[in-house]
Amino acid sequence: MREVMASARPRLARARSGSLLLGPAFVAAIAYVDPGNVASNISAGAQFGYLLVWVIVVANVMAGLVQFLSAKLGVVTGRSLPETVRLRASRTARLSYWVQAEIVAMATDLAEVVGGAIALSLLFDLPLLIGGVITGSVSMVLLLVQDRRGQQPFERVIIGLLAVIAIGFLTSTVVAPPPPGAVVGGLLPRFDGTESVLIAAAMLGATVMPHAVYLHSGLVRDRHGHQPEGPIRSRLLRVTKIDVGLAMLLAGAVNLSMLLVAATTLRGREGVDSIDGAHAAVADTLGQVVALLFALGLLASGLASTSVGAYAGAMIMDGLLQRRIPLILRRLITLIPAITVLAIGIDPSRALIVSQVVLSFGIPFALVPLVRFTSDRMLMGEDVNNRLTTSLAWLTAAVIIVLNVALIYLTVAG
Repeated sequence: MREVMASARPRLARARSGSLLLGPAFVAAIAYVDPGNVASNISAGAQFGYLLVWVIVVANVMAGLVQFLSAKLGVVTGRSLPETVRLRASRTARLSYWVQAEIVAMATDLAEVVGGAIALSLLFDLPLLIGGVITGSVSMVLLLVQDRRGQQPFERVIIGLLAVIAIGFLTSTVVAPPPPGAVVGGLLPRFDGTESVLIAAAMLGATVMPHAVYLHSGLVRDRHGHQPEGPIRSRLLRVTKIDVGLAMLLAGAVNLSMLLVAATTLRGREGVDSIDGAHAAVADTLGQVVALLFALGLLASGLASTSVGAYAGAMIMDGLLQRRIPLILRRLITLIPAITVLAIGIDPSRALIVSQVVLSFGIPFALVPLVRFTSDRMLMGEDVNNRLTTSLAWLTAAVIIVLNVALIYLTVAG
């Protein structure tokens, strides 16, 4: 018995030490369950039922591959993606790249602050403008945790909010489980008119998040440092695969639950293609407790994702321009577009969908350099992408770019 226990101790120690290395992917995963996802997924389920289940599954697989490549770049090179772009690009290219990245970051922040404001309105009947100010203020407190206490305490707070998000949205699918046959049928790729293509593109923009791609490489760099080739780096890459796999599995389940609850309980009802309308319908069909958890999940989503978005924006500026401004000042600046939208009374659910469309335009600018860099043997050494990974990564980038072109055409054509 003692021999068995003695032999088990090293395995337990290795498992414990491996679990301590997990975390960066869960912070990045917050970007995949932000309020923009809620709006896009609920619109998809309410309008088209289970038709677009396949979009969430495909997008989540793509996102898992992309996030692992981002993390791998950080582990192998000891640099973030923006830093690597800076070292490989001219000054004009760096500035142009930074401008588009900042526009995407602002669109991201718009969705997240508006989502938090909607949640506070649902919970406490606050005006959206006041809710937006509160969301921004709480995000400053979360950023102070990162600024004063460091990355790991910040990770713990964000992972706690991710747990609230998961409980908030997964509960509804437990209370009202969808018919298995309909869900399986939704795995067959297809569309139903131009509106379904627009919604699918918005869902893709909400699922593969440019700022999460930039951020993840920097998170693992800050957590693990730059390790030379050898067993330590190989182990870090193995743990990173597990980290990304678990985080994206959770994010995918939450995204899928949003669409399924809309398809199961909201389709055919009037006024449910907005978040507040969906909340009212959930309360009517599933009860006040489920509706409360729904609103709490949305609030946690807004608070966590806007904090992570501001952190990513700071990392982008530092990496590309080698310029730093205090996180709190940056938070105040990036709040301006969201507060403006709330102040002038633009429909918040529509603003969420539009923000996801803007996000989708920024995806190629993150993906193309990422795939190029991780496929460069001079840069990555023995950890360069193999041919299959490179082929899948380029296919992912191509699919997303084609969808973006289609989205531009459909938007202009009306």
